[in-house]
Amino acid sequence: MILDVFSRYVVGWMVATRECATLAQQLIAETCTKHHIAPGQLTVHADRGPSMTSKPVAFLLADLGVTKTHSRPYVSDDNPFSEAQFKTLKYRPDFPERFGSIQHARAHCRGFFPWYNAEHRHSGIALITPEDVHYGRTTTILEARAATLDAAFAANPNRFKGRPPTPQRPPEAVWINPPVVRPHDPDERSEQHSFPPPAVSNTLTYSDRRKQRCKLLYAKRNTYYPPLVIKSFADKATAAGAFASTTNGASVSAGKIAMHTTLR
Repeated sequence: MILDVFSRYVVGWMVATRECATLAQQLIAETCTKHHIAPGQLTVHADRGPSMTSKPVAFLLADLGVTKTHSRPYVSDDNPFSEAQFKTLKYRPDFPERFGSIQHARAHCRGFFPWYNAEHRHSGIALITPEDVHYGRTTTILEARAATLDAAFAANPNRFKGRPPTPQRPPEAVWINPPVVRPHDPDERSEQHSFPPPAVSNTLTYSDRRKQRCKLLYAKRNTYYPPLVIKSFADKATAAGAFASTTNGASVSAGKIAMHTTLR
């Protein structure tokens, strides 16, 4: 199944007895031809299965001028749009407990995908059908909704607490993995000096948090602490007090001295 992540429109699908590079190549080629995809226009994001990472598919995408990306290693839910679409498929009331044959599965999909594209009100795109978003009918639909809401507000303002309602709008951009905005480097010699530096996100990525944690642990290991000699159980309290006075965040429990590092 090939899904347009911006409109949630299913542009191509196939039901087969097995997964292989040849079938993936056929599905992608037929879909690009059907929708008149120009070179350099499309980016295909897929998992790291053997069919999508195969050489025939890579050569086909190169010939079609299609850029390909893959999910991160060992991340099974790196494409939430596809996972949500499959959930809608499996949670439909008419989804059978099991398919009797491959013809039965294909017949079910022939009814499901037209319904999903043309009738399903998707919550991720402001309850507009994927077909309307895919073919650019969003503006007309939002104008009609705004007129209906204005009429309802004029008829009974108290229902809306005196505030004119506005229709929900679909997102203007959709990302699987949003690009990370990096800080501007003043020493970099480029043509970007004539533009203001980009905004820096305050949210650290997983890689940045790991680097910060490693730096703190490395600093702790290279910090010198004076040796403590504990001769008896009665000396443990004195030793713990001396150790706590020379460290930051140390604690003693049941005769053991442990270091706790907290990252904020």
